[in-house]
Amino acid sequence: MVPRILMVDDENDFVELVKFRLAHLGCEFLVANDGVQALNQAREGKPDLILLDILLPDLDGLSVGEILRRQPATKKIPIIFMSALSSAVTKRTAALQAEDFSTKPLDLNRLEKRILELLPTGIAVH
Repeated sequence: MVPRILMVDDENDFVELVKFRLAHLGCEFLVANDGVQALNQAREGKPDLILLDILLPDLDGLSVGEILRRQPATKKIPIIFMSALSSAVTKRTAALQAEDFSTKPLDLNRLEKRILELLPTGIAVH
């Protein structure tokens, strides 16, 4: 089974950079550019992991994370928040909803390592 990663960010260049850098993992990437799209993709696309920006149009990433954690179909999907926001309050709030928090600019080696650790066992990463 090919792992599915939902990447939620409104900066298309950033999305393409991360997808390019992680292409060797053999994952399928779903992309959402705002919070509402993220919720729809999480429900319909059934990702194995979500990379979620906090500063999004329509609905911010912290609200998206809170909603995902309340819904039975999405509550167990691992989330890694990615954000330029790095205040202690933001990190504490994110920690309640996610498995990790990465500050932008991202350390892509660290991100890759965390993705591999958080993907459910039994999923083949190439």
